[in-house]
Amino acid sequence: MRSWGSWPAFFYREITKHNDFTGNTVLVGVHTHILVLGFMFFIIALILGKLFHVHEAKSFGAWYIVYNLGLLTTIAAMAVRGMLQVNGDDISFLPHIAGLGHAILGAGIIWLLILLGKRIQ
Repeated sequence: MRSWGSWPAFFYREITKHNDFTGNTVLVGVHTHILVLGFMFFIIALILGKLFHVHEAKSFGAWYIVYNLGLLTTIAAMAVRGMLQVNGDDISFLPHIAGLGHAILGAGIIWLLILLGKRIQ
């Protein structure tokens, strides 16, 4: 039985096999982005919360929403673009949306580090 955590890799393998696709697509990176930015990053945030009580900062709730918005934007844009690439299409603005999602994630990481710095002092 497969775990739900491996569904992006399973989806990539099956969608490319079903469409006889052998080229490059951004679908390859979706699984890694979900694993690192959606799972491992929150494990780190959980540890920081336990050790330094970062979650008690006033703006932690806003940070959580912004970070997740960036994560969902990035993953959605990459997944849609990847599926379009498999079908032989592409939309020129999707890389910019994924880039915006990455920028929001970067801002979220910096924001978390600022929150951490305030809690350590």
